[in-house]
Amino acid sequence: MVQVVNQTRRAILARKCEVARSFVARGRGLLGRESLPVDGGLLIEPCSSIHMLFMRFAIDAIFVDRHGKVVALYPNLPPWRLYAGHHQARYVLELPVGVIAATQTTIGDQIVVQPVE
Repeated sequence: MVQVVNQTRRAILARKCEVARSFVARGRGLLGRESLPVDGGLLIEPCSSIHMLFMRFAIDAIFVDRHGKVVALYPNLPPWRLYAGHHQARYVLELPVGVIAATQTTIGDQIVVQPVE
């Protein structure tokens, strides 16, 4: 588990964010789940694109490059969308709908991933 912070806005994006780095974990993503916890999320790395096929709920997706800068935002990404991504992304944060708006996250913001103690 990690905590993900938008350092530019001084806002916490996810207090308890799961990390998916293995081939199996990245492929599974959020499939089979009913929702994300309010302060939760999923960080998928490496990842430059996602699909929403077979998903049961919408998410906010934030694509971040290798320097920790936001390169693409997909607020309220609906189930069954075929593609979301950015060619410069190193990882994606999948978060509950409304996090992007509530934290006023924008392209170019600096994201920091911290271990949860």
